[in-house]
Amino acid sequence: MSAENNIDRQHIRKLTLSAVLMALTIALSTFSIPVPGGHLYFCDTVICTGSLLLGNPLYAFIMGGFGSFLGDIFFNPDSALVSLVTHGLQAAVIALLGTRLFHDGSFAKKHPHAAVNCAHVIGLLCGAVIMVTGYTIGRAFFYRTPEYAILKLPFEILQALMGVVIALILCSPASVLYRLVRRNS
Repeated sequence: MSAENNIDRQHIRKLTLSAVLMALTIALSTFSIPVPGGHLYFCDTVICTGSLLLGNPLYAFIMGGFGSFLGDIFFNPDSALVSLVTHGLQAAVIALLGTRLFHDGSFAKKHPHAAVNCAHVIGLLCGAVIMVTGYTIGRAFFYRTPEYAILKLPFEILQALMGVVIALILCSPASVLYRLVRRNS
């Protein structure tokens, strides 16, 4: 098989995975659990997991940003722009740091699984900070309700941490899902 044909296959696989993950993000952007002061959404679990699996910041931005944007356009149009920017940046940063941090160097050579896990944790935590900050600022300035933004802050943190924990479980180097995607990429 030629190198060009192999690159085309990898590109098609990444696009297909991006489309499936974007559909999941759209679906989970519409589903929530009511909590005091608002709702708890599960789209962060797909955004965090998908960003690590895709490993490409552009694909991750499209999956996370446009997926949550489309989910909001259908069911909550007021927050669509905030979702696009916040979840898009969150996904791109997770993909960038989670797959490229500690990629080379002696730490990665001596402890490859530990290097991957450390990169994932750092990428996911940075993504969580972006998500919580983005929605808090979005609520405070775009909706002109700083009090509501502060009230919602604990639930944003819970949502972000839930996405981090589930992504770490699904994307650890020992995970079947992670190995399957990495082998076929």
